[in-house]
Amino acid sequence: MDVRECASDGAGWVVVVPVKGGDGAKSRLRDLVPDPAERRRLADALAGDTLEAVRSARSVARVVVVTDGVDLTGTTGLDMVPDPGGGLVAAVRAGVRAGTAADGGVPVGVLLGDLPALRPSDLDDVLTAARDLDRSFVPDAAGTGTTLLAARAAGLLRPRFGPGSAAAHRAAGHVDLDRVPPSVRQDVDTPDDLAAAAVLGLGPRTRAFLASHAAPPP
Repeated sequence: MDVRECASDGAGWVVVVPVKGGDGAKSRLRDLVPDPAERRRLADALAGDTLEAVRSARSVARVVVVTDGVDLTGTTGLDMVPDPGGGLVAAVRAGVRAGTAADGGVPVGVLLGDLPALRPSDLDDVLTAARDLDRSFVPDAAGTGTTLLAARAAGLLRPRFGPGSAAAHRAAGHVDLDRVPPSVRQDVDTPDDLAAAAVLGLGPRTRAFLASHAAPPP
């Protein structure tokens, strides 16, 4: 479904953002940032930029962050939920339960926390399109992963995050949202991903991290 075909905003979304912290965060960026503690700071910056964009989106009513210790100093308006352990899907389910406990009928999105080029208006466009569907998702830039999973209500969500999640979500009945703005698709796992995000325009925290390390995006 083409997000540009949808004209009206669908307000009131709960967006759950699982964020992995700790020294193991963003291990595939070790060639760019060898020190685990500094990679953790980079992961914090990626998450902070993502969450600031989500919080600023007009269609988002509540942002639920599920984390095991990421530093989000300076980012306000978030509901924090401890990561229960057991992997990404378990974290997603914990966030959805917390975010929809009062009303399981609100639309719910699950967004990965490493989209440092995300623009609030782009997220609004995608959520507007998703509001017309029971279940939908956005494949990542590579086409194999998932950056956004959405459902009209919490009970309709079918999280299948992990390797090959795009195909898994498709098989579970989530509809591809095609022609999505690139800022919603460009997650960051590798130096090449970071370079691609930089072309789109990085958020201030990620830019500041790279500047402090005198290491421009590759």
